[in-house]
Amino acid sequence: MNYRHAYHAGNFADVVKHAVLARLVEYLKQKDKAFRVIDTHAGIGRYDLASVEAGKTGEWQGGIGRLTEA
Repeated sequence: MNYRHAYHAGNFADVVKHAVLARLVEYLKQKDKAFRVIDTHAGIGRYDLASVEAGKTGEWQGGIGRLTEA
C-alpha cells in the first residue's frame, strides 16, 4: 500500500481521531492508576499544510481548516 499522510494531514478523519484520543486521555487521567500511550503508527508528527502535497488534495480544508474558521 502506498500511503503518504502528507496528502491527508488535517482532514476530517484526523480531526475526529485527535478529538477522541484527547478525550480518552483526559478520561484516563482521572483514574488512580498510571497508564501508557504508545502510538504504533505515528508519522513524522508535523505536516506543512501549505506544502505541495497538502495542496494537491486540499483535504485539510474540510477538517482543521473548518475549525480555524469557526
